[in-house]
Amino acid sequence: MRILAVEHPQDLARELAGVGADEASWGIFAAKHAALAIRLDDLSTATANILKQTALGCGGDCAVHHGVASGRVRRSGAVLFVSGRRLPELCRRLRGQPDCVARLVPELAELGRRAEVRRLVVTVEGRRLDLAARTHVMGIVNVTPDSFYDGGRFFDPGLAVEQALRLADEGADFVDIGAESTRPGADPVPPAEQSRRVVPVLRALRGKLRVPVSVDTTSAAVARRALAEGAAMVNDVSGFTVDPKLARVVARAGVPCVVMHLPAPPRTMQRRPRYRDLMAEVTAWLAAALARGEAAGVRREQLIVDPGIGFGKTVEHNLAIVRRLAELATLGRPVLVGPSRKSFIGKVLGLDPAERLEGTLAACVLAARNGANILRVHDVKACVRAVRLFDAVERSG
Repeated sequence: MRILAVEHPQDLARELAGVGADEASWGIFAAKHAALAIRLDDLSTATANILKQTALGCGGDCAVHHGVASGRVRRSGAVLFVSGRRLPELCRRLRGQPDCVARLVPELAELGRRAEVRRLVVTVEGRRLDLAARTHVMGIVNVTPDSFYDGGRFFDPGLAVEQALRLADEGADFVDIGAESTRPGADPVPPAEQSRRVVPVLRALRGKLRVPVSVDTTSAAVARRALAEGAAMVNDVSGFTVDPKLARVVARAGVPCVVMHLPAPPRTMQRRPRYRDLMAEVTAWLAAALARGEAAGVRREQLIVDPGIGFGKTVEHNLAIVRRLAELATLGRPVLVGPSRKSFIGKVLGLDPAERLEGTLAACVLAARNGANILRVHDVKACVRAVRLFDAVERSG
């Protein structure tokens, strides 16, 4: 099961078509999209029928394959529509149904809790930080010669230190330091070279930077070295797939870790990326990344998910992720989004990276509205100002 974000008509239509609902009924469901929407797959005909009738009895509804009522199909997907207030009643009624239906209750109830969550806490440097209390900002420092926007600008350790301090002064909640470009087409950087680039910066920042430092790496060796030099969290764009040992390093250190959706290595990720169901696949991939971390001993409460804007995605994919970001509430973990000056903004607006600030701010505010808890950006001052106003409006009611 997964939570759906279907306030846009095209997204609702895609989901209803995906479960085979009769097109004549789509208008009925369009009037109910403001309720909590949950997608379920591979139900028996009997389960789909009982789920629909029980939902109707609770003031909700359920779209199923048009062949369910006649028994012409053996399996069906479903899109359940129910208000958060009525979901407990629905679960209570489902518990009294045959086991094929009652077994749905624990996951339905858990998704209902995740949809309503008001606290998402991680522990950083001994402090419990509620990432749902407001929108947080992570500043980027690339200690690389070849990153797509600022490559070379902070390759010198002294300049990187100055930039990290500047971003903190501008309001960054975290500073993310990386020594390996993951732009499309980039080749891997050996761990020894990554450490050579990042360690002097971390050493120079110890005792000077008042916000936590994140190290952006897929390497266990680099993460281990960075954590020993004062880094307080890890940002792994590979979701523990490039170096499985990284999860054990994170587990032993007890630090937060971002796991990002990366369907292919940066060198090849933009070669005709395709998805049958974008949000279902991204959500399932991230769920697997969380499981990899937990299997290695990482506490789930210390994991943050990132849908990977610009990583193995077309422009249309990136726009859909921003629009449907709320679906990642399925995972019950804080969400980080990094749209900063990326190519999808440039392609929509026809602008080079240097001219993409306004597009970045628009993407950031939309992402925050749709559930992002952390925004990873180059332009901290502008982003902090934008999301402070967004947060004020959101909490003014």
